[in-house]
Amino acid sequence: MEVEREQAETGKSVMCVLTDPEGTTLGGTMYLPQNVGPLQLQQIVNTLLKNEEKLPYAFYISNQELLVPLGNYLEKNKVSMEKTLSIVYQPQAVFRIRPINRCSATIAGHTEAVLSVAFSPDGRQLASGSGDTTVRLWDLNTQTPMFTCTGHKNWVLCIAWSPDGKHLVSGSKSGELLCWDPQTGKPAGNPLTGHKKWITGISWEPAHLNAPCRRFVSASKDGDARIWDISLKKCVICLSGHTLAVTCVKWGGDGVIYTGSQDCTIKVWETSEGKLIRELKGHGHWVNSLALSTEYVLRTGAFDHTGKQYSSPEEMKKVALERYNKMKGNAPERLVSGSDDFTMFLWEPAVSKHHKFRMTGHQQLVNHVYFSPDGLWVASASFDKSVKLWNGATGEFVAAFRGHVGPVYQISWSADSRLLLSGSKDSTLKVWDIRTKKLKQDLPGHADEVFAVDWSPDGEKVASGGKDRVLKLWMG
Repeated sequence: MEVEREQAETGKSVMCVLTDPEGTTLGGTMYLPQNVGPLQLQQIVNTLLKNEEKLPYAFYISNQELLVPLGNYLEKNKVSMEKTLSIVYQPQAVFRIRPINRCSATIAGHTEAVLSVAFSPDGRQLASGSGDTTVRLWDLNTQTPMFTCTGHKNWVLCIAWSPDGKHLVSGSKSGELLCWDPQTGKPAGNPLTGHKKWITGISWEPAHLNAPCRRFVSASKDGDARIWDISLKKCVICLSGHTLAVTCVKWGGDGVIYTGSQDCTIKVWETSEGKLIRELKGHGHWVNSLALSTEYVLRTGAFDHTGKQYSSPEEMKKVALERYNKMKGNAPERLVSGSDDFTMFLWEPAVSKHHKFRMTGHQQLVNHVYFSPDGLWVASASFDKSVKLWNGATGEFVAAFRGHVGPVYQISWSADSRLLLSGSKDSTLKVWDIRTKKLKQDLPGHADEVFAVDWSPDGEKVASGGKDRVLKLWMG
């Protein structure tokens, strides 16, 4: 009798519904055999989406990746056969980034702490800003200093490459901004003045909206954000309205600017006249960090992991727009804010001024939030020594990465969204595996706090800098 029942059970199929990360169903309810696993699901999704090239997908049930046949999953998790199983399919990057596991160079040069590091959009150049008032450009082939850019009179707090890679802007503690030519290391004109206090963030207008890149926005502790035009060499619009320091700024793919402030609000601005469009309220304390779901394609413009170079701004703009549209899909651009109130909010600012989800779980202030390049995950770094992973579409908590023994200052993603890097006060970098939710690589080597980390957009290398004044390059 038992045997018969068992045979009847194995013959049963599972009632499933496939949805994308936003919750849109694909092809209605399906009855799938219990022996169907990720590989067969991949074929089904590719067929239903009529993909000419077969793309890789990962599958999730209740935020857990499905790695076994459906029958095994149901048994292990004691899920009723009567219920419809909702399976979320997520596209994976076709290319794979090698995990970083060794320090390939330790480069001295800065005479004070390294406060920021940033790879150029094509991954070929690296810049760093320091408390010694200089910006440095490094040659990644020889792993030696290329240019020391002097002109600031105070600590260089932030740096930002234009998405076409033609310009680098740096902001200092005294509120000055300088634009550099990365080919020569020389300043392109005089310092841009207007801010009365230190610069807290810089963000460029996306390449798909304007190429060649001319405009960027800066945020300052003086409570204003300013839009600058580098060809006019002046401030064209001042965004005033925050009542306290502006702590972070992002220029979105839809052409609006988001500013986060110590006044607990996030403001959304249009960029032709600088009008305030809407205000996002909810945080109970300072807003520290903003992240956009499209951030990776905004940062890299027309450049991708293949290393293709472009001959004209028009071509770059066209490719950047294709990449942006493909990344964004039909969903609105999402924004995540991290705050001193220990929480994060997920917003869809184009849709509503109310948050979509309140993300709780950190025990101390949230320092840095960052979307994965594919927009499917959000990572957060906190003073509570942990890094947390969240669902990028819903805001739901997925996992906590523990291992740092000091506050985590900054995080960065690998281009294939499979690995996450964190830098901490504990002097280490750590690489986390998104699939296993475990530590992949521990990278000691710095002699003191690690303030800044960046993973190159081409995935080849990682740069880190901190209190010990050296810049470290790490390879796979």
